Amino acid sequence: MTESKEVDIYRDTPVRYLGYANEVGEAFRNLVHRTVVRFSYLVSASYVLADATSKARKEKDVLDGKPIRTFADVLIWQGLASVAIPGFTINRICWGVGKMTGKLPAATRSVIVTGSGLLAIPFIIKPIDRGVDILMEEGVRPYALKHIHV
Repeated sequence: MTESKEVDIYRDTPVRYLGYANEVGEAFRNLVHRTVVRFSYLVSASYVLADATSKARKEKDVLDGKPIRTFADVLIWQGLASVAIPGFTINRICWGVGKMTGKLPAATRSVIVTGSGLLAIPFIIKPIDRGVDILMEEGVRPYALKHIHV
């Protein structure tokens, strides 16, 4: 008999790709109106809030659970690893590629900049996640979150 593992829709299903919407928005920044880029951040932020809320609600049902601490932990981790750091990273990659291709025709430059941003996404995810894990384990959890007792 196999044990059925609970599926976390925010981590184990395609819903998790909503957290990457802002990276895609940043990659397309030079081709779309800024409202589209802002909307991509709204999608990612909504994903982060939904995941944090979901984890906090589950924690509330556990004996001695700490739902507010769980909410803060997930919100900080996801906010850094899914929105802030990757968005900044893709933005800077695209900016740098744009500077390096500045003498090319605008249409060619736009395709290269957008393509570079999109191609970078799979390569930045794991290092950013590991870095945020270290930051949370060595800094945020022991010094900031330890003071939240609910």
